[in-house]
Amino acid sequence: MIMEPKNWNVYLFRDILERVEVPVNVESNKEYVQIGIRSHGNGLFYKEPVLGKALGNKQVFWIQPNCFILNVVFAWEQAITKTTENEIGMIGSRRFPMYRPKNDLVDIDYLIYYFLTKKGTDILEAASPGGAGRNRTLGQERFLKSKITLPPLSEQQKIAAILSTQDKVIELKEKLLAQKQQQKKYLMQQLLTGKKRLSGFNEKWKVEKFSEIFDFLSTNTLSRDNLFEGVGAIQNIHYGDILTKFDEVIDLDCVCLPSIKESAIPNNCATVKSGDIIIADTAEDLTAGKAVEVQNIGDRVIYSGLHTMLCRPKEQLFSDGWLGFYINSEAYHKQLIPYIAGVKVMAISKSNIVKTYIAIPSKAEQAAIVEILSTADHEIDLLQKSIEAEKQKKKALMQLLLTGKVSVRI
Repeated sequence: MIMEPKNWNVYLFRDILERVEVPVNVESNKEYVQIGIRSHGNGLFYKEPVLGKALGNKQVFWIQPNCFILNVVFAWEQAITKTTENEIGMIGSRRFPMYRPKNDLVDIDYLIYYFLTKKGTDILEAASPGGAGRNRTLGQERFLKSKITLPPLSEQQKIAAILSTQDKVIELKEKLLAQKQQQKKYLMQQLLTGKKRLSGFNEKWKVEKFSEIFDFLSTNTLSRDNLFEGVGAIQNIHYGDILTKFDEVIDLDCVCLPSIKESAIPNNCATVKSGDIIIADTAEDLTAGKAVEVQNIGDRVIYSGLHTMLCRPKEQLFSDGWLGFYINSEAYHKQLIPYIAGVKVMAISKSNIVKTYIAIPSKAEQAAIVEILSTADHEIDLLQKSIEAEKQKKKALMQLLLTGKVSVRI
């Protein structure tokens, strides 16, 4: 059992928070902006303005600054945040109760961080009985009768300031990541279309029809239930991983693939080779057609799985990485869009993908372009790992500071 520091005290939430309600006298022809709260501590969002008459009989309240606010329907999912002066003039329904600090006992920023810990989330879940989703409405009386152990206000403010500084580090790195990703997108648009040519290359690019340069090989239809995470005799590339997990090129020396359960290993399935392209032919949106080029297979046995096309170049026309980047480029994807069909599920067929065209610079120019794009990928990967490390650092700080395991100097 973890003992709280001696100068920390136990309070009921009703002793440290007071409800704030300023009703809105709704005017039918006046526009109002309503707020919403994202789950997992991801803050407020603003809805599109609506006329007062569109609100009907719904009772709404003016958002007050510097309050603790939550969504009673998804409080159990950490739909909590703090209001600011930016929300003055906006409104919220009874679903979004607001609370101000009472008796100078609690700092709102500290409280937000507290509710993002397991202990804080347990309180919100306990006050939100019922099933899942919209049936789990927070009982405000039950919430206000819950207990919290708090350090002195000055210590809360210091802890919140430390965690806020860590948040800013993460935010800055995430902005830099977005810039790097945008730079890569620009490079792909310029270099993979020939709009920008690298110094020393001026030879005209060839353009060949997909059907002339690729063979299709057999794939399997195994679902996730037939796979497991770990090293098995045969590994599998699933279309879902192509859509959500893999970059344009995967290096099998650096990526772990799921394996096929021994009881589910199919017959007559082609073995993937380095340089093959695997295309996800199905998606929930227009990302159908996203592909991955496989490299460094070595002596591994790998199959191409459910909702994929396994494509192998007929000739040695391509430098490593070129096809992965090119087939995932915006320019090539524009060729696919007219052929992608479906309503709830979008798909592209082999009979249509063979109608598209592939640009083929010299292998030397391909290699030079791939080197630039691979360098951009490496920088993005390093930054993503750095961001994850900073998030883990924040998590560790919260565990130490919000439990009193480590005290702060005031």
